[in-house]
Amino acid sequence: MRIQSIRPGDSIKGTASVNINGAFAIRGVKIIEGSNGLFVSMPSYKAGNEYKDICFPITQECRKQLHEAVIGAYEQAISQGQDTVAKHHGMQAPEGQPMEMAGM
Repeated sequence: MRIQSIRPGDSIKGTASVNINGAFAIRGVKIIEGSNGLFVSMPSYKAGNEYKDICFPITQECRKQLHEAVIGAYEQAISQGQDTVAKHHGMQAPEGQPMEMAGM
């Protein structure tokens, strides 16, 4: 998990890159502040008047694991107060935030 940018004052709180089991990478994952708190938005493209995800978790369990890993890394980056470094250089999430995706 790599938090690419942190923007606490914006509705898009940050962006992340996710590496799943060293075999599949997802760039452009957004961390967004919604009416029910933070949520993870997958990379998407505009098709007419709507957005379609380019890649996405298929199972509810996978979606939950991805959400928890991304939000956890973001919250840890915020708590460490390293937003300046993250904005300019990217930041590696600390060890202990493994992205174990069963069945992949």
